[in-house]
Amino acid sequence: MPSRAGRLTAKVLGIKLQDAEPYRDEATFADPVLSGHNGEAFVEEPPTVADFLAGLRPSKSQAVEYIFSLFPFLSWIGHYNLQWLIGDLVAGITIGAVVVPQGMAYAKLAKLEVQFGLYSSFMGVLVYWFFATSKDITIGPVAVLSQVTGGIVADMKTALPDVPGHVIASALALLAGTIVLFIGLLRCGWIVDMIPLTALSAFMAGSALTIISGQIPAMMGISGVSTNDPPYLVFIHTLKGLRRSTLDAAMGLSALTMLYLIRGGCSYIGKRWLKHQRLAFFLSTLRVVFVIVFYTFISFLVNRGLPESEVKFNIVLDVPRGFQNAAVPVLNQRIAGHLVGYLPATVIVLLIEHIAISKSFGRINNYTINPSQEMVGIGVTNILGPFLGGYAATGSFSRTAIKSKAGVRTPFAGVITAAVVLLAIYFLPSVFYYIPNASLAAVIIHAVGDLITPPDTIYRFWLVSPFEVVIFFVGIIVTVFSSIESGIYCTILLSATMLLFRTLRARGRFLGRVKGYTVVDDQLLGADIRQSPVGGTYGTFGGSPEAPYRNIFLPITHADGSNPEVELSSPYPGVFIYRFSEGFNYPNASHSLEWMTRYIFSQTRRTHLTRFERLGDRPWNDPGPSRRKLKAASSAGAEVGAIGMNMDLPTLKAVILDFSSVNHVDITSVQQLIDVRNQLDRYASPEPVDWHIACINNRWTKRALVSAGFGYPTPDSGGLQRRWLSIFSVAEIGGSQSAAAAAEKEVNEKEFGPGFNASNRQPASRLAEVNGFPTTLGSRSVDNSAVDLRVQFGVAEHGNRDPRAGRTVAVHGLNRPLFHVDLTSALQSAIANVEARDDVDTDTETRAGGISWNGTKTTL
Repeated sequence: MPSRAGRLTAKVLGIKLQDAEPYRDEATFADPVLSGHNGEAFVEEPPTVADFLAGLRPSKSQAVEYIFSLFPFLSWIGHYNLQWLIGDLVAGITIGAVVVPQGMAYAKLAKLEVQFGLYSSFMGVLVYWFFATSKDITIGPVAVLSQVTGGIVADMKTALPDVPGHVIASALALLAGTIVLFIGLLRCGWIVDMIPLTALSAFMAGSALTIISGQIPAMMGISGVSTNDPPYLVFIHTLKGLRRSTLDAAMGLSALTMLYLIRGGCSYIGKRWLKHQRLAFFLSTLRVVFVIVFYTFISFLVNRGLPESEVKFNIVLDVPRGFQNAAVPVLNQRIAGHLVGYLPATVIVLLIEHIAISKSFGRINNYTINPSQEMVGIGVTNILGPFLGGYAATGSFSRTAIKSKAGVRTPFAGVITAAVVLLAIYFLPSVFYYIPNASLAAVIIHAVGDLITPPDTIYRFWLVSPFEVVIFFVGIIVTVFSSIESGIYCTILLSATMLLFRTLRARGRFLGRVKGYTVVDDQLLGADIRQSPVGGTYGTFGGSPEAPYRNIFLPITHADGSNPEVELSSPYPGVFIYRFSEGFNYPNASHSLEWMTRYIFSQTRRTHLTRFERLGDRPWNDPGPSRRKLKAASSAGAEVGAIGMNMDLPTLKAVILDFSSVNHVDITSVQQLIDVRNQLDRYASPEPVDWHIACINNRWTKRALVSAGFGYPTPDSGGLQRRWLSIFSVAEIGGSQSAAAAAEKEVNEKEFGPGFNASNRQPASRLAEVNGFPTTLGSRSVDNSAVDLRVQFGVAEHGNRDPRAGRTVAVHGLNRPLFHVDLTSALQSAIANVEARDDVDTDTETRAGGISWNGTKTTL
């Protein structure tokens, strides 16, 4: 309740405070069957803003846990052992041998000199292990991100011609890394889940085609082709320039062929001779190293002693030894201003590839990664990398797969890889001089070929969601005819549009009821009592707890794919069950509720057949029957209001809403629900429409519904006071070993003596009372099934708890009798009160003056 100051403030501001909840006082006088350990009934309190804010405030232990979560290596480094070290050594050295030639090749893709790829490779594997939650992932230069960086560097040559390309690349990495680190520290890793697999696959495939088209001229030695153009133009210009191919084509095409031959041969050996499978794997893994060494040796033999201007084909030439570009990154307002527009695409590429790879290998190797912490690792890597001259780096799919298959045991393998890269930076620059550029282009083409989605995967996509396959191909087409950035934005936008459209146009399902049986090994459970009179006319009340069937609620149109031969019956004449399909919020509230009301109008008739004394009294949108029909009805003595109306249809009694797919509601959706309630109340007037809501998943949703007047019966507009039959679901609490059971045993021994047997709960002194349980409650008769149910729940004569039964309590608050735990209890309550209201109306019609019914509330 608001304080005195709050009430005074509300009065001054003209705020009408909400009245106390109905049924709150009545809930305190619940039957013992609904009372807890303290003998009081469960009354559900609404959540408050203070509760919400308190839940957001971290505790001291949560703060300490957050700090430790930033450094996951602390949880396993103390257990490091020799066996782990051996596995990390093998994997680390293997990745080191692979990342050196790949890093150099990807640097060329980023429009940088090859040493910058080595710098990025070194920092990526060295720093990541401090923050890693994945043992398999390898951070470093990758093809797609290098392509994006290369495009930005090329654009900046025009906008900032005085700034070197590696300065632009380092500044881009620093800005993107800062953004990703900030997202990770806020623990907002869930943001990557907004990018669907369709967009990711289209992005990877389109990027692969873009990279391949840009590397073919370098592999063929074709000059004069601008790789900054859209991929389709690059491909066309490459075809036109094929006659300008040089000796580079021999070094490139043969290297590409050899890469595929080695991989195919090793794959065949591994399948043909299983005992050599591991050897074949390592040979296949090191194929890039072998090809680069082999063609570097050929280049050394051909170009040895020749000046740079007379070499037979393009080679890498001078590579500085050590970290010659180590310095504080240059990032000023001028550079940052030009790079801001490129940051969204760069951040997306940084995140989606890394998180997708790490999640995938986590599932394969049975561990869970923390996306937010992975963002911290990516962010720190890209912030520190530019201090050594590196550019943007993220997780590599190919190297991660190799690392996983090589038997890596912990993220510490990255330190070993860093040692290998460091040796290459200081001791192999003279060897790098003779590496053919065409062979590096072949390595890139070979690496990105696996990024293209295979036809079998596209077919699987089609089976799941055909429309998303359309989005997939649209993303590829946009990438090929525009740019990688445009392809990313296009697929994400189309996927979001599809999701929004599905939400906006969502329509719920009306449910029908069918009796369901359980069959095990061709045996019907409970077949021996199948003919027992359980469930009454509509299969919802009473009966033995061993009843052979249960209520199953299915869409009446069988839109869920259920067998159309199954005939669904109406829950009850005038009672409708409506299940929301895509939540219930402001985007879809109007459409979903309009569909619901249209269907209800088509399946019911008005309760009151309205008469209008004059034609002009009718509303414009309901002109009624024609004059000819009115004249014919009058001559036939028929009810004028019944003209054109199917009198066989029932009147509207109750609406049951299934909120199982609803997690939150908002002001718009609740207001729409209020409007529909008022509309249906006018339609069914003078009888009220009961609104039952089942399967509510959120306390704030309950608070919103209660504030709008849902959750308890609508007062009768006619002034007749009818007692509501509150039907609740109850559950046993405690157990044989619980403290509650121990306390109950102590109380029972005091009351019934030491000989009380708690196991069978059959005190002889109480049997007579239980067997003599009265068959009436108040002025209404109760059938034996209800008596049995109350005995089962532990209520004996005069409402005392039966010591034979376990302790039970209401599942939902007694102050909200129209909120139900499931559809069955909602239907039970709806039918019981509809029938009770009909009984009262019948008594009212037969008795002069209209006597109100004051029967005792029946609680099941």
